[in-house]
Amino acid sequence: MKTRRSFLKISAAGAVGAMALGPMACTSAAVDKKSFGVGLQLYTIRDAIANDLQGSLKKVSDLGYRNLEMASYADGKFYGMAPKEFRKLVEDLGMKIVSSHTSVEAEGITAASAQKLADAHAEIGVEFCVQPWIEEKDRNVETYKRMIADWNKVGEIMKNVGIQFGYHNHNFEFLPTDGIVPYYDVFMKEMDADLITMELDCYWATKAGQDPVEMFNKYPGRFRLLHFKDMSKEVAEPFYTVDKDDITAVGAGLIDYKRIYDARETAGLKYFFVEDDNQGNGFPFEGIQTSIDNLTGKILV
Repeated sequence: MKTRRSFLKISAAGAVGAMALGPMACTSAAVDKKSFGVGLQLYTIRDAIANDLQGSLKKVSDLGYRNLEMASYADGKFYGMAPKEFRKLVEDLGMKIVSSHTSVEAEGITAASAQKLADAHAEIGVEFCVQPWIEEKDRNVETYKRMIADWNKVGEIMKNVGIQFGYHNHNFEFLPTDGIVPYYDVFMKEMDADLITMELDCYWATKAGQDPVEMFNKYPGRFRLLHFKDMSKEVAEPFYTVDKDDITAVGAGLIDYKRIYDARETAGLKYFFVEDDNQGNGFPFEGIQTSIDNLTGKILV
C-alpha cells in the first residue's frame, strides 16, 4: 500500500506538472504559422524555383507561409505557366497569391499591353500588381515624372479589373536630386493615391536614413503593402547605392519590426512579405525559416 500511495502521489504530481506545463508546450508546438498570414516574395527563392518550382513552393508552404507575391510574369504567363494553372498549383499547397511584381519600363506601355497585363493578373486573382524597380539610367526627375504618369494610367486600367497597382522602393528614390527628395517630392505627390499604393521596403528605406513609422505618420493609409527584410550593420549615414551585403533574416538584425508592425493601422497595411534579395546567401530556405520563426514567435505576437 505504501508503494501504491507513493506511486499515486508521484502520478498526481506528474499530472499537475503536465497541466501546468502541457498547455504551454502544446501551444508552442501547435502554433499554426499560416494563421499569421506571413507572406513571401518569391524573388527570395528564385534559383530554387528555376530548378524545382513545385518542390520549392511546397517547402515554402511547409514552413508556414500563407501569402505569396510573384516575381515572374511574361507574355500572359507566370513562371511559364498559364494563370489558372499556376494559381491551382499554389492553392493546392494551401497558399494564396495576393500580389505580383511586374515592371512597366521607362519607355512606356500602350493601352493594349496594359490591358493584357491587367487581364492576366485578374485571371490569376491577385489583389495587387507592383512596379518593383527603376533602371539606373532612368533615375532622374524628368524620367520619374514620365514614368509615374504612365503608372497612373496603368493603375486606372488595373482598377477596372479589381486590382490595385503599386510601387516598391529601393533607397535611390531618397537621394536628394535637383534640390528635392524624389520619393517625397515626386513619387508621393504625383502618384494618384487612389490608383497606386506604396509597397514600402523597410530595409531599403532604413538604408536611406528613413524611419518607416514616421513615413506612416506623414502619409497615413498610403502603405498597403510592406517588405520585411533585416539589416545586420548599422547605417551611420544615409546610403543610396543598391548595396545589399548586409541583408539578413527578419528579426536577426537591427530593424525594429515589432514597432513597424504595431503601426500597421496608420500605414493602412493589408499584406507584408518577407524578402531576401541575396537568397539567404546560398541558404534561402534556412533564411526564410528564421524569418517566419521570429515573426510568429516574437514580432507578430
